[in-house]
Amino acid sequence: MAEPLHPRHGWRPRRGRRRGLAAAGGAMLVAATIAGCGAAAAGPPVLSFYTPADGATQYAAAAKACTAAAGGRYSVVQQTLPKSADDQRLQLARRLVAGDPAVDIMGIDVTWTAEFAAAGWIEKFPDAEAAAVTSGTLPGPLETGTYQGALWAAPLNTNTQILWYRKDLSPTPPATWDQMIKDSQALAARGLPSYIEVQGAQYEGLTVWFNTLLSSAGGQIVNENGDVLVGRGDAAQRAVDIMKQVATAPGSDPSISVAKENDGRLAMEAGTAAFQVNYPFVYASINTPPPDGGGGGTFIDAQGRPAGVNTGRRVIDEFAWAPYPSVVAGQPAHVTIGGLNLAVSSTSQHKDLAFEAVQCLRNRDNQLRNAVDGGVPPTLESLYGDPSFQQKYPAWQAIKESLDNASVRPKTPAYQSISIVISDLLNPPAQIDPNTVVGQLADQVGKAERSEGLVP
Repeated sequence: MAEPLHPRHGWRPRRGRRRGLAAAGGAMLVAATIAGCGAAAAGPPVLSFYTPADGATQYAAAAKACTAAAGGRYSVVQQTLPKSADDQRLQLARRLVAGDPAVDIMGIDVTWTAEFAAAGWIEKFPDAEAAAVTSGTLPGPLETGTYQGALWAAPLNTNTQILWYRKDLSPTPPATWDQMIKDSQALAARGLPSYIEVQGAQYEGLTVWFNTLLSSAGGQIVNENGDVLVGRGDAAQRAVDIMKQVATAPGSDPSISVAKENDGRLAMEAGTAAFQVNYPFVYASINTPPPDGGGGGTFIDAQGRPAGVNTGRRVIDEFAWAPYPSVVAGQPAHVTIGGLNLAVSSTSQHKDLAFEAVQCLRNRDNQLRNAVDGGVPPTLESLYGDPSFQQKYPAWQAIKESLDNASVRPKTPAYQSISIVISDLLNPPAQIDPNTVVGQLADQVGKAERSEGLVP
């Protein structure tokens, strides 16, 4: 499965080293970068469009289409960043600190908006361009591009989790986490596959899981003003209680403390998981022949257990999806979304044209191509009614419902440090002490927000 279907994770430096590292990297690049630009070549302006390596083919096709649409006034040239999100952010930071005028449009992780805006690395969208982006864009993804009441990045792709489950083991999918834990325990008592697959390793995915549970319980980690809210009310207590139960209940996956998205996919395909909260890539994987996919998963016996022989029945025959489980019964979950946004560099010499090109790069045709060929859900609401999209994403209704009730990660320049603190305190999930960890979270998040202390 291609990386864009996983949540895009930002660069996570130690808070105190960020400026020094970026500046040092910029100093090393400035001579080569600026000297390499030289005098502008004759002819229409060339806009450099920096994108992640995953999806580069689709982004290059969009650049070509937008060059044609410009009618000779400018051209858009796609430039590929490294595959790792960490390395992408590092390369962009170095170029921006160096004042590289060859950076015009950037594909940035949804977690970078506040930091890049506060650092002065990206331009605020003018009113007319912001209105054009807002029109028809799903509210959740749109929120990831805003900071302090202004639009700084235009949503291009998004991503969200839903519940994937075995309908032979759970004919009625659990609507809440409490019910899913009970169902898992009941399956374990019968000797049947019972694992609940989550992202429990010490990385961004664990922070995403916590943020989703916290938001679904009515809480928040920190607001845009830097006020630490994670310790207020009982939402954080409810979130960590669930995490602890998932990790310790009878029938839980013993490897949960190192589990990431792909581990959940593999456990489901192997027949050991009854439930997983994961991204849409798991559907494509189980429907793709090996070695690129799960090929329908392992054979299972009449009771649903993994079988070592051909029983004529595979996991895929019982593979189904449903809305992400709620924390509060009767209320929808607020799933933390990922994705890729488009921002205009403050170092660009053609900002007006760059803003115009952004509108083209994220238009209906290009977003549909990204979704169908690149495997990343679109941010334009109208595309969820498009037959070609629905065919590619049979679970589109559950995905759309999740996006309609989405939550976003804290919009603060300190997010990367906050995420590290949270994933450190909550790993391994089985050792969470719900009686003490909430206070620790509030204390450590506050320090990260204020750039105090050492980040793990």
